[in-house]
Amino acid sequence: MSELSKRFGEKIRSVRTAKGISQDKLAVKSQIDRSYIGRIDRGEVNITMDKLYILAAALECKPQDLLPEMD
Repeated sequence: MSELSKRFGEKIRSVRTAKGISQDKLAVKSQIDRSYIGRIDRGEVNITMDKLYILAAALECKPQDLLPEMD
């Protein structure tokens, strides 16, 4: 996958772990399959805007908080 997807996955994982939320718990809160959450964490998929907003709501943050910094 692209470098951007990998950086996004790292950001999601960072926010998730900082909040003490496991992949399983995030999957339940977001109603996204746990294996897909794992693929997001590893930067293996490009997610939709819908999923970005769903993940932000589940992680109780703003969608922009999940986006990686631009170089």
